[in-house]
Amino acid sequence: MPPTTARERARAELTAEITDLARAQLATVGAAGLSLRAVARELGMASSAMYRYFPSRDDLLTRLIIDGYAALGDAAEAADDPAAAPRDRWLGICRAVRAWARAHPHEYALLYGSPVPGYSAPRDTVPVAIRVGAALGRVLGDAARAGQLPPAAGTPTGALAPGVAPVLGGDHPDIDDRVRARGLLAWSGLFGAISFELFGHFTGAVADADAFFDDAMRDLAGLLGL
Repeated sequence: MPPTTARERARAELTAEITDLARAQLATVGAAGLSLRAVARELGMASSAMYRYFPSRDDLLTRLIIDGYAALGDAAEAADDPAAAPRDRWLGICRAVRAWARAHPHEYALLYGSPVPGYSAPRDTVPVAIRVGAALGRVLGDAARAGQLPPAAGTPTGALAPGVAPVLGGDHPDIDDRVRARGLLAWSGLFGAISFELFGHFTGAVADADAFFDDAMRDLAGLLGL
């Protein structure tokens, strides 16, 4: 619900200003160096006043993480065209995720880079963190319901947690844990490819990053039978 009173609007505006400055800090000092005192100095306010908005650095980090996952989820969902073929939907989502990561490398590093020493993300980050996976899972589920997803060969091993099913395609006779395991592998493969690119691990190995990425995502789609 949007703020309605002048006091609420002022608080929302200052909170947004704090998070914008903290986001800029990520580019200069990284998540581990994020400091409420430094943000307070930038704003010209006492550090004690800052704690009325974010009681600790961890609270500010959590806000940045949730905002980052939400923005990434928005990009993935906006790129999905339910009228397109499953393979094209898959590739469109993957391209959008990569484009967001390339445009926001420091936020991406906060989400998928090295853990921040001393920080443990709370459970309320999970629903927003799985939005990309859920978007990819909808492609799987829609393909199955349209009769366009062949069942995976082999016997399910029981290695997956029960909570994976609603995210990766939902319930359908053609989606068992073997299919979901491949979906999880493809999901992690998407972020592995992006991380290798952004963190410089493809240097000297990949000459055309765009072509390599599209080829890799098509291979992952093929793994799923899309």
